[in-house]
Amino acid sequence: MNSLNLRDMLRMTAASSAVLVALLAGAPALADETHLDDIASPAAAARSPAVAVGPQYDTTHVCVAPEDFDRFTDSFVATFGGKKSKQGVFQVTPTPSQTMSQLVLTPVGTISVFGFKTPIPYPFCEERTGYLVTDMDVAVKSARAHGADIVVSTFPDPIGRDAIVRWPGGVNMQLYWHTQAPNYDALQTVPENRVYVSPESASKLARNFAAFSHGKIVSDVRHAPGIEIGRPNDTYRRIRIESGFGKMTVLATDGHLPYPFGREMTGYEVADLAATLKQAEAAGVTVLVPPFKSDGRDAALVQFPGGYVAEIHARSK
Repeated sequence: MNSLNLRDMLRMTAASSAVLVALLAGAPALADETHLDDIASPAAAARSPAVAVGPQYDTTHVCVAPEDFDRFTDSFVATFGGKKSKQGVFQVTPTPSQTMSQLVLTPVGTISVFGFKTPIPYPFCEERTGYLVTDMDVAVKSARAHGADIVVSTFPDPIGRDAIVRWPGGVNMQLYWHTQAPNYDALQTVPENRVYVSPESASKLARNFAAFSHGKIVSDVRHAPGIEIGRPNDTYRRIRIESGFGKMTVLATDGHLPYPFGREMTGYEVADLAATLKQAEAAGVTVLVPPFKSDGRDAALVQFPGGYVAEIHARSK
């Protein structure tokens, strides 16, 4: 092989390598990864529209059997105070179904209660919360841009529009918009959406949701006390986020959780934990985990009639 041919082959090899590098640099998977990291930045959050209305409009979704419906809502009001909206039977899904439906508005958080009288269409009752937004189309577009899957595209309901999105880690959330804007009293304390995810999903969920919600990560504790997840001899990662939608606590664990940890969807802040638990037990609520101290709070886990599990906490005195 003469030197001319060798130089030609080297030039061709170099050119082929350059083309391959360029193609790989433009591959969709890498482009998506870069895009997600970019949109989670504060600058990107500032470019996206804010769609939150307020934490009093952001409800935990609770599905119970119709025969447990009134017993559950009565016990919830007896525990936390507040009032119930008028109960009705509606279709709240895009495909045929019928459910009892009622709001329970308390000073420590709002819940939307459903008691399906028909089989429940997928994936309803798998969503944790319903968040009121100022503009449904803008909210869905922003959620998608921030890494959420749209698992149920926008559909009409009797009083507005809805969609269900899924965030990294498998966190399902309903977005809703009302034709006539609701007007609820401000909350005395803001509840926390308690989200259990894998360690691999925690950072992406926190970054993307904080950017979508125009919120902020107020703490990220890599070795939080394991007593908070029922494992007092271990530690886990805890991320707290605050936004116009309220509070979110991301609990990154290996999934080795003693019952009932991981089953609670919401944590409610009260002024006096002992007094609240006394009221709860008088209303038929079961204390599953007795009070414990951690992170400047006294906390307990309870189960309401109908099966709903919740965390209740108060600031330690």
